[in-house]
Amino acid sequence: MIIGTGQVTNRPKSETRLRAPVTLMAEATELALSDAGVVAASIDSVQVVNTISWTYADPAGELAEAIGASPAESIYTTVGGNTPQWLVNRACEMISKGERELVLISGAESFASATAARSMGRKLDRGNRGEQPQAIGDDRPGAGPAEMQSGLIAPAQIYPLIENAYRASKGRSVAEHQAVLGSLCESFNRVAAENPLSWLPERHTAEEIVTPTPLNRMIGFPYTKWMNSIMKVDQGASLLIASAEKAEELGVERDKWVFPQAGTECNDPWFVSQRPDLAESPAIRAAGTASLEAAGVGIDDIEFIDLYSCFPCAVELGADALGLPADGSRQLTVTGGLMYFGGPGNNYATHSIATMVGLLRESPESYGLCTALGWYVTKHAVGVYSGTPPAEGFKRPDISARQAEIDSSELSLGQPESGETVEIVAYTVLYDREGKPMSAPAVVECKTGRAIVHLPDDSPTDEELVGRNARIHDVDGQVPKAELV
Repeated sequence: MIIGTGQVTNRPKSETRLRAPVTLMAEATELALSDAGVVAASIDSVQVVNTISWTYADPAGELAEAIGASPAESIYTTVGGNTPQWLVNRACEMISKGERELVLISGAESFASATAARSMGRKLDRGNRGEQPQAIGDDRPGAGPAEMQSGLIAPAQIYPLIENAYRASKGRSVAEHQAVLGSLCESFNRVAAENPLSWLPERHTAEEIVTPTPLNRMIGFPYTKWMNSIMKVDQGASLLIASAEKAEELGVERDKWVFPQAGTECNDPWFVSQRPDLAESPAIRAAGTASLEAAGVGIDDIEFIDLYSCFPCAVELGADALGLPADGSRQLTVTGGLMYFGGPGNNYATHSIATMVGLLRESPESYGLCTALGWYVTKHAVGVYSGTPPAEGFKRPDISARQAEIDSSELSLGQPESGETVEIVAYTVLYDREGKPMSAPAVVECKTGRAIVHLPDDSPTDEELVGRNARIHDVDGQVPKAELV
């Protein structure tokens, strides 16, 4: 069970507030140790979520040293926002097998401190820097050959493609869908405004969120700045997971115990351009269904929900997969989400799980569900929690057969020819900092398979382009160019 949690949000407004990720992890861990009423010497595994803002030779070892722990193992992970929930599932399974007794999971990012230090002319102590240590987890790159060739690597470039495919699948006009997006995002912003740890606690209406302004510029249609994950934050979070025997031995109060009931993982077809349907996530459906069934509950039994929310389409695909409304009518976050609470790299889900623990301590008969994802709605982990112990212990269902089916559904890439007519599957218009369109990438179906092409930079954003045809007119460059027909 989870016996201790700690979260920190640091605003580096002066030199004395500049923090490195391991420092934030240590602060969050001290809070978790105090919460549980235990000492660091009891920890036998330190597991650190991959950091993006800093490079450490041995982040888990530095954290252990900072808190005074001497664990039997120190672990570091690969990139992925799915990682915290995956680590929880993995730790619970190891503890249930008697392989570990008290596990620390921690992570942090210090993008805000790094930016502030540069503006102050300061050089931050980056600790024991060096090459990244060997990490556990799936280290495959998120972008495939078509994405790489098109320069589509940043999440802010790729998630809008998925959003526009999702809108088309619902049969909504652009205006209708923007209204739905505004309501969904406002529901997250409302929770963030009440969370003292939120990076962006200011309240915004649905209309303000979807309307481009100098402060809220359009980044990738249909997403404004306030519909993108906030990465430039200083945030850290830690979880302490123990066996019941160890918790009793350490004297942890029973009202601190929150029980992971079940959890598992699944991946969608790996590369976005090769997914049969960009508007759905069979992996979230598979992992969510299996986790709920293993926990012996249905989605209607879940009181508290946190769907991973780096961009609105991540919420929408997750909600659809789990049978939840994605129109803002049900609260789908416990923190305020990555768009408003903050998006500390790969570690957001540690915050959502820590927040979920607090809610379930207050309502121990209730159930909570957290989802976490990595890359571009690519790799997923799901966890079901309660303040009540599971009748048969923690379960991690094996859905490898379903994973194999999903993997086999990936479509082949093709090469469009000059003069060929192709069908648009997904598209976006990307903007520069002055609000001018700079490119319009599109995923298309051509005669030989899927491809990514560039539409005219000034392609319309007030009408539906998904399902329309385009004609390839230039194949001499790195990315084929097409015009709407």
